[in-house]
Amino acid sequence: MEQTNILGTMPLSRLVLHMSWPIMLSMLMQAVYNLVDSVFVAQIGDQAFLALSYAYPIQTLMIAFCSGFGVAFSAMLSKRLGEGDLPGANSCVFHGLLFFLGNWVLFLLFGLLAAPAYLRGCTGTAAVVGMGTDYLRVCCCLSIGMCMQFPLERVLQSTGHPTGFMIIQGSGAVINLILDPILIFGFDMGVTGAAVATVIGQITGALIGLCLVRRIRRQLPLSPRHVRLQSRLATEFARIAAPAVLMQSLASLMSLGLNAILTLWSETAVWVLGVYFKLQSFVFMPVFSINNGLISIISYNYGAGRRDRVAEANRFGLQVALAISLLGTALLWLGAGPLLACFQAGPQALAMGVPALRMTALAFPVAAVSIILSASFQSLDHSRYSLCVSLLRYIVVLLPAAWLLVRLLPSCTFLAFLAAECVTTLVAIALYRRVSREKLQ
Repeated sequence: MEQTNILGTMPLSRLVLHMSWPIMLSMLMQAVYNLVDSVFVAQIGDQAFLALSYAYPIQTLMIAFCSGFGVAFSAMLSKRLGEGDLPGANSCVFHGLLFFLGNWVLFLLFGLLAAPAYLRGCTGTAAVVGMGTDYLRVCCCLSIGMCMQFPLERVLQSTGHPTGFMIIQGSGAVINLILDPILIFGFDMGVTGAAVATVIGQITGALIGLCLVRRIRRQLPLSPRHVRLQSRLATEFARIAAPAVLMQSLASLMSLGLNAILTLWSETAVWVLGVYFKLQSFVFMPVFSINNGLISIISYNYGAGRRDRVAEANRFGLQVALAISLLGTALLWLGAGPLLACFQAGPQALAMGVPALRMTALAFPVAAVSIILSASFQSLDHSRYSLCVSLLRYIVVLLPAAWLLVRLLPSCTFLAFLAAECVTTLVAIALYRRVSREKLQ
């Protein structure tokens, strides 16, 4: 395995970039799709965009579950590949697929049974409730494509084929971009058309992923023939995935909490927050792509006993993430007005949104540090530290700070993001020093 898997042989600076750039490019394509999708929906009307803003926390929750399971899947698979345990890696893949299928069933039930009640709890506007319900039902009930994309991407990533990640994500994003105007305006499907385009792209990406995984069967021969359900493996998967799922889900709880808090100020503030979530993905998705690449690199080299490579990979990942986030801060600070205009922002939205987006941009470089350090926590069997960091970042500091600012100084409410990131990063640095002493020195 040391000779066939680049995770253990390629120089670290090249390896981090090699593992991250395909994920980064695919995530940026996904961010472009999300942005263009929102711009198309905004052209339908403010109520349509509000429906997407209220649906956003549930979409984030769906991604959170898949991402959390993906962390466990990637960490377990990469570690066994580093140890040279191919039968164990084979079992990991099939146990992970069962978890992802269960994940899809959960989304299906929510879409069928709970979507209308959720939207009615968010707003009393009947038109927004109707459009949001239609959007969520399609996205949730047909999310099988998304649930299969994640494990297939992680198999390719863990075996040293990160370009497969890019192909899977990128193909789905391109199909979404093509189908969006056709379904939304050509077939006059409105918000539902945006949802249909999304799930078609996800299913297409999953099918392409199956073909790519089949092509690497010599490196990782996958066969269900000798796989038996093992409580030990399932327990290990659940133990790693539970904190990761909870950690990722906190972003959805944060969105729900901020929507409720900002409603106390103005519904326009909720609209601005929806725009922010679409724009910030252009910064955070590249940073998270480095995080994803580092999880495989750190897990593999820790399993292979290469502590020096673990520390070097983490250090280089921090440098790249900080450079990306500083660039994102500068671009959002300078381009806040034109970007809001793309979403058909009126005078009131522009007056509120330009300073709000500039306040949030200040938090990007600080957030990059805690995001990258979380890769080490998740890879070195300290997922609870990642959970602690995410709790601080999304809930413990952010929501109380936002509530206080809305009550006392509404115009500065969006500075709550900077306050939360500063506290979180200080804690993350302290925890990383502890993990480094225990695992790496």
